[in-house]
Amino acid sequence: MSAGSGPRPLAEAASVSKRYGSFAAVDEVSMQVRPGEIVGLLGANGAGKTTLIKLLLGLAVPTSGTATLFGQAPDRATRRRLGYVPQGLGLWEALTVAQNLHFANAAFGAADSHLTPALEAVRDRPVSAIGLGLQRQLAFTIALAHTPELLVLDEPTSGVDPLSRARLWDAVHAEADRGAGILVTTHYMQEAQQCDRLVLMSRGRAVAEGTEKDIIGTTTACEVDTDQWSTAFDALDRAELPVTLAGRQVRLADTPPETVRTALTAAGISAQVHEVPATLEEKMTVIDRATAHS
Repeated sequence: MSAGSGPRPLAEAASVSKRYGSFAAVDEVSMQVRPGEIVGLLGANGAGKTTLIKLLLGLAVPTSGTATLFGQAPDRATRRRLGYVPQGLGLWEALTVAQNLHFANAAFGAADSHLTPALEAVRDRPVSAIGLGLQRQLAFTIALAHTPELLVLDEPTSGVDPLSRARLWDAVHAEADRGAGILVTTHYMQEAQQCDRLVLMSRGRAVAEGTEKDIIGTTTACEVDTDQWSTAFDALDRAELPVTLAGRQVRLADTPPETVRTALTAAGISAQVHEVPATLEEKMTVIDRATAHS
């Protein structure tokens, strides 16, 4: 999928695939990340997001297609121009916080960078002795230490408290404002709204691309208003309809209202059914179901 005209891509996949025997972890995916934009890579666990990142960074070899960094095949030189926070964070747990930062600065030839006040308070502790939130702060600090042109973040806020998550996203936007390209995976739908463009993956394929509004399109959902929300949920689930709960709000994506009313009436449940715009998460579920049957 093309991002359209604009600056030369910092990272690009062109019909790239990665197969393990008959299993396609990534299947003919094309996407780009350009300077100054935040691209969100979304999808369920196993959708192929991390494998695609590894292909883009040269950490895995494509079975077919091409992946490029800064217009050429990924290599040690191109990787020095990016900052990367993997799911496993890539920290040396036996080293202290300060030693991890010093090692990274030396590896990238960066000037000594400063720790945040929270990290400064634990600078002499081994990484294994600090919490996950501080570990993620450190990984992010290290990724930014050499002022990268491209920042790749694989679920950077997983397990982080809301305040730390907000601060990290402030830093992400600051990096994009100075011209860096950002590629980020996330499970948090509210974080998807922070991205300029989204690429939705399902079962190894890129199945949708654009803004949140572009991807949702005209897809609708049904809201079920009833005091018997638990009973309604069970009845609709037994009817094999795609029912979900948002708090106590029963919702069904891409389902005709009359189908919902019929199932509720058959179960003896009194309810009001309203058609509303689908959420991004609901649209992802609709696409994933369609992909499973294609």
